[in-house]
Amino acid sequence: MTDEPDNLILEHLRAIRGDMAKLADGMQTLSAEMTAIRQHFSGVVTIQEHDHSDIAALKLRLDRIEKRLDLVD
Repeated sequence: MTDEPDNLILEHLRAIRGDMAKLADGMQTLSAEMTAIRQHFSGVVTIQEHDHSDIAALKLRLDRIEKRLDLVD
């Protein structure tokens, strides 16, 4: 009877070890997904900054055209 509690404890420890391994795998997956999301978001921000500079350049050109045509109020 003394072996039975030891086996029961070992069984629980093995189950805990298996659960911890699953959690570690899940964390690695989440980490990879977060890295991909950060890279994607960085690309979106870069494109947005580029678009803002393009809009600013177009606004300057439009202002110059309006001045040349005397369309400015």
